[in-house]
Amino acid sequence: MNIALTTQETLGLMKDSLAKNVTISTGLTAYDLQAPAKNLYPTITPLRNSVPRVARLNPGDAAHWRSIFATTGSGFDAMGWVPEGQRSASMSYSATSVTLPYVTLGEEDTVTFEAEAAAQGFEDINATATLRILQKTMRKEETALLGGNTSLALGTAGAPTLTASGTGATLPGTTYSVIVVGLTFEGYRNSSLSGGVAATKTITGNDGNTYTLNGGSSMRSANVTQAVTLGQTLFATAPIINAAVAYAWYVGPAGSETLQAITTINSAAFSAPLVSGQQAATVITADNSRNPGLAFDGLLTDGFNQATSSFVQALPSGPAGIGSFLTPSGRGSIAEIDNMLLQMWNSYRLSPTVIYVNAQEQKNITAKCLTNASGPLVRYNVDASQSAPYEFTASGVVRWYYNPFTGVEIPMPVHPDLPPGTILAYCERLPAWYQSNETPNVAEVLTRRDYYRVDWPVRTRRREFGVYTEEVLAIYASFGIGILTNIGNG
Repeated sequence: MNIALTTQETLGLMKDSLAKNVTISTGLTAYDLQAPAKNLYPTITPLRNSVPRVARLNPGDAAHWRSIFATTGSGFDAMGWVPEGQRSASMSYSATSVTLPYVTLGEEDTVTFEAEAAAQGFEDINATATLRILQKTMRKEETALLGGNTSLALGTAGAPTLTASGTGATLPGTTYSVIVVGLTFEGYRNSSLSGGVAATKTITGNDGNTYTLNGGSSMRSANVTQAVTLGQTLFATAPIINAAVAYAWYVGPAGSETLQAITTINSAAFSAPLVSGQQAATVITADNSRNPGLAFDGLLTDGFNQATSSFVQALPSGPAGIGSFLTPSGRGSIAEIDNMLLQMWNSYRLSPTVIYVNAQEQKNITAKCLTNASGPLVRYNVDASQSAPYEFTASGVVRWYYNPFTGVEIPMPVHPDLPPGTILAYCERLPAWYQSNETPNVAEVLTRRDYYRVDWPVRTRRREFGVYTEEVLAIYASFGIGILTNIGNG
């Protein structure tokens, strides 16, 4: 045997085999993984970014302050006449003491030792995990600032009013029972048709302890029945619940009602066959609308609180399933917003500095402001240097709202979390004619301990850490808040 010849023949056969059989599909290729990981999630926090954060030097367990809301002159409040040589009587004050406990918000994550080792050369997985925890905490803080609820209970929803009429619907003919549940801002955010209305949730922390959060729903209403014949639509309207931004509707045979709709107005219409497998109304057994001792009140909750002096208008019910719409003034504005601005000026001599809207409301406001009636009020500027006669960008939008009573142009941004059907007007800073050197901001985030990371002791082969903040939203001047709600989509 010639070893050299055999080796040569073997190498030749190997080359022929590789030439015929090795392709990309064999997987003998490099893996081109771009580093770091692409964080494809939104972190929009306009309120968290804009509300001033003030660290207290000696915070204790709660924030305390006294507010003077009015000074009432002696005699006739608007008359200061005093006879020669005599003295005036004493004026009086309207003062209120406020105490708000600090609460904690936070989020945690873990990284195993294996994940840490495997991520070498890709990204610092401990640092990026901390960044994501911080971003999630900020997102949760944003919703807390907007609609956290510690004080305002929805109670029990009122029984709805039912009717049936029309033709052409496919809802089977029978007698239907309807139950309604009111939802706070948090309840609306926590609920869905697929997941059901949020009642309570028990959380087991990474320390092994448990705690319970209320989801933001009212106690269910009494059931009401209505006979429906084939072709008719079932219409339901509930009494408006103060502080509810949405309503959950349970429909079905009496005793077997299931969740069929969540609306941001106080009515609903049912024209198609009911969906099976939905959450049963019997899940809602109590008023779970607030979290006393764990939360603070956000801007919406403080505004809805009837003990404060905020402007609140819930549009009337309107046709069931449709609701009442914003009203165009005919001069390029919205009647309800104009009225809110007028009332805030007449009562407190101030104007909102921002009006937050949902995308639905921005679309509807634009459609109602830019109409044939307002056309003569719109000015179109053309650059004389353009070679073409004119250029036009489609889909204009109302970005600013002019307050005719103060001469202020108010920005109108879309807030990512504000529910459809609700508008929040907010005066961020008091005007110069207030004692603004003492209370320049309508609201502040008072922090006992701002964002901090905790690295827990290693107890298993994983690193555990959390990001927390201890704070409270101090709203000094609730009259700087205006709310329009129960707005239909149209």
